Amino acid sequence: MNNLIGKRAPNLRVSDWIQGKPTNIDKEKDNVILVEVFQVNCPGCFIYGIPECIRLFNQFANNNIKILGLATAFEDFDKNNLENLKRLVYKGEVIGETQRVLSEYGKLRNGNELTYRIPFPVAMDNLQKLDNTLTESRVMDFIEVNVPDFRSYDEMDRQRILANVKHYLSAKIYTAKTFEEYELRGTPSSILIDRKGIVQDISFGATNSLDFHIEQLLKE
Repeated sequence: MNNLIGKRAPNLRVSDWIQGKPTNIDKEKDNVILVEVFQVNCPGCFIYGIPECIRLFNQFANNNIKILGLATAFEDFDKNNLENLKRLVYKGEVIGETQRVLSEYGKLRNGNELTYRIPFPVAMDNLQKLDNTLTESRVMDFIEVNVPDFRSYDEMDRQRILANVKHYLSAKIYTAKTFEEYELRGTPSSILIDRKGIVQDISFGATNSLDFHIEQLLKE
């Protein structure tokens, strides 16, 4: 369970608002807030997460709910960047794996354009450049947080985990502030916050329960 569930939601750590009026959690009092966290180079975000939020945006249009899109990056930093986010929002253009997969599924027009537009505000997560020096303490700190039962594995599996972590950390050029603060596991992720600013749900991947959760929070 995410440690933020039931606690006051931190403000989003935003570097740029690309679409819509700049806002944040503390500015949306009396509104239920749904934050959809995605990566530009994430096919699942454009097959499941964002279309689902567009459906919810239309379904709850006349209710006190604010839906926000937040582009982040925890991998593929050459693709999950501000430039490609602007291409997405302003022109509807997708890149990389998103383009390849959506093209295979017949979900694009003109080769690289979405067949829908994002109607809600969209921002870019605050990316902070990391010191990429790979030390033993940095590797073990990461393992302790993400693989708490590491020492229970046999020697071969421990060496495999160590190699994977070192590869991941060597390629991790930036840390995404909102992604890290909300302890997200990947994208697409949905963050649901009640009218009082309390985190009620954080889900990863496709979900079919947001309608119910939103309806319940709107009744409170």
